[in-house]
Amino acid sequence: MKQGFFVALLAIALGGIGTYAVGQPLLDGNPLAMLGNVKSDLKLNTSQQLQWDAVVAQTKAAHDAGRANFEQLKTALQAELAKPEPDFAAVATIADGVRGQHAALHKQTRDAWLALYATFTPEQKAVARDAIKAGIERMQARRAMHHGAPSH
Repeated sequence: MKQGFFVALLAIALGGIGTYAVGQPLLDGNPLAMLGNVKSDLKLNTSQQLQWDAVVAQTKAAHDAGRANFEQLKTALQAELAKPEPDFAAVATIADGVRGQHAALHKQTRDAWLALYATFTPEQKAVARDAIKAGIERMQARRAMHHGAPSH
């Protein structure tokens, strides 16, 4: 009975980490990354295009690293659960490390998108603003559909 309780507790705790780490859509993970849908409307110059390609590659690499880190955490949890007396503190330590790595990758990727945005003309910034607003509205609509409309 105790083991079942701890398994359920850990599944809830680690499930949140896993969802956070790998549940983010590849290019919808941050507002500036929503620009993928309007890339042609941005009319990037050659320098911006090179920077765009590098940022997209960095975003994909961060996403892949997040998946790999979560798999490492999942493997560690499964190994501990196979033991008669699992060391959940060890799993928590790994989870903390994964969370820290994810935060660092997120910050690096965000900063790369912000550096690209800083090169935009006022017209490109208007396109970006409109795309981000539309993306946020889509996310809010999706959230409302899945969780019901917020009560006022």
